[in-house]
Amino acid sequence: MSNKIILKDVNKEYSKNNKVLKDISLTIDDGEFVFLMGPSGSGKSTLLKLLLKEEEVTSGTISVFGTNLQSMKKRDVPYYKRTIGIVFQDFRIIENMTVFQNVAFPMIIAQARDRDIRKRVPYVLGLFSIEDKANCYPRKLSGGEKQRVGIARALVNNPNLLIADEPTGNIDPIMSYEIMELLSEINKRGTTVIVVTHDLSVVKKFPFRVVEVDNGIIRSDNKNEVISKKSSNLITMQTVI
Repeated sequence: MSNKIILKDVNKEYSKNNKVLKDISLTIDDGEFVFLMGPSGSGKSTLLKLLLKEEEVTSGTISVFGTNLQSMKKRDVPYYKRTIGIVFQDFRIIENMTVFQNVAFPMIIAQARDRDIRKRVPYVLGLFSIEDKANCYPRKLSGGEKQRVGIARALVNNPNLLIADEPTGNIDPIMSYEIMELLSEINKRGTTVIVVTHDLSVVKKFPFRVVEVDNGIIRSDNKNEVISKKSSNLITMQTVI
């Protein structure tokens, strides 16, 4: 069983004159952190929809941690989606639910036991320093706090993969850095993270792999450069030790 995300010769077209992705081949290792960049209309959102099984490829194959998305039965799609956490730019917090209820919602959908919810939700809220907001409604929260709630909700089911779609788009630069630090820490705990962003200043501050998509193709991928830097740092550390 593969522990990678593998896209091979992926094409997506909505019509003959509207080919959104063109022969995309990409491999993301288990536990990797990847920035996905590109201008509006480049194909990033379509790529995410394919990974989330919201769209089907026109041709090619996608495998996520050993699961072939093309051969997946329709009844299995909801279970597959529960293995993925999603963080949205516009938060998508449910306004008439408390913070606790918002974060618990994916567990309720997954039919988790009440005692597991009562144990897991406070733990996750504590990870993001918002345990004191458990009984608050979203209208009482700042933009950064709402984004923390969104990330906590995405992680509550302990997903293998976390996808963050423009997670710093609606918050100030200082909070943007804090959110990226949180995502980096999540990645260090073993979760594969894909962050879609336009924010080059954020990307420059974090030494992760950057895949740039433009006009439906991968324009650049600095994976080898990132691996080289990590190897150099490791050699330096070993020399010092």
